[in-house]
Amino acid sequence: MSRSPLRHLPIVLALALGGASLAISLGAIKLDEVAPQANAASVPPATSFSEAEIADIGTISRDYLLANPEIIREALQAKEEQAKANNQVAAVTQFKEQIFADANAPFAGNPNGDVTVVEFFDYKCPYCKQVTPALEGLLKSDPGLKIVFKEFPILGEPSLLAAKAALAAAKQDKYMAFHTALMAHRGTLDLNSIATVAAATGLNAEQLVNDMQSDEIVARLKANHDLALALSIRSTPTFIVGDKVMPGALSIEELQNLIKDARKGS
Repeated sequence: MSRSPLRHLPIVLALALGGASLAISLGAIKLDEVAPQANAASVPPATSFSEAEIADIGTISRDYLLANPEIIREALQAKEEQAKANNQVAAVTQFKEQIFADANAPFAGNPNGDVTVVEFFDYKCPYCKQVTPALEGLLKSDPGLKIVFKEFPILGEPSLLAAKAALAAAKQDKYMAFHTALMAHRGTLDLNSIATVAAATGLNAEQLVNDMQSDEIVARLKANHDLALALSIRSTPTFIVGDKVMPGALSIEELQNLIKDARKGS
């Protein structure tokens, strides 16, 4: 009596999915050329298949993939994301000094902290504003933490104006006060509103506007932009902790876990 391949359905599905993943990883999958043959080494040692069953497995695999194309899309996406993560780890190593030890980058917390969190952000980004309280909480609760701020204005001219103003505020030794005020600001960001925020934080607004035009600040923002591109950073906020590049408005718990992993060296 012939045996139905359906009795081996779990194995069949495993072979189908595993075969699809392998083919995708090799860049060789073609839905119209699913091989109906297999050799003995590819079959679990506890199971034997007849030539007819092997042919049926090929057909079932092909039909399953055709009926569920999202499997291929998800496998490709996972492969792309893993490749991006690997590239980012390599880039973090390559640009370690620019990321963590840039003497010109504004920072808060312990200058000799054992863990550094780097944030690429935009003053117009609502998610950057959302995560600011978590960062403030970390600074208060973790005496060994240093946070480096990388202005990355990607949301238009208002973002660029605010980034220039923040770096200009550093020239008056009031970066953090101005940074915090800008993150709390709601509404338009133009020269008038920026000057108002500057005056409220004790800055010389006229000097601030003049310093915003300096070649030094323009060069610093370009360096931040080039570094972000080298790290495949395209959105704000994005955090770097240890060798991990993490986009999104992370919660304080997520940030604490990243910091914990960095301290363990994992």
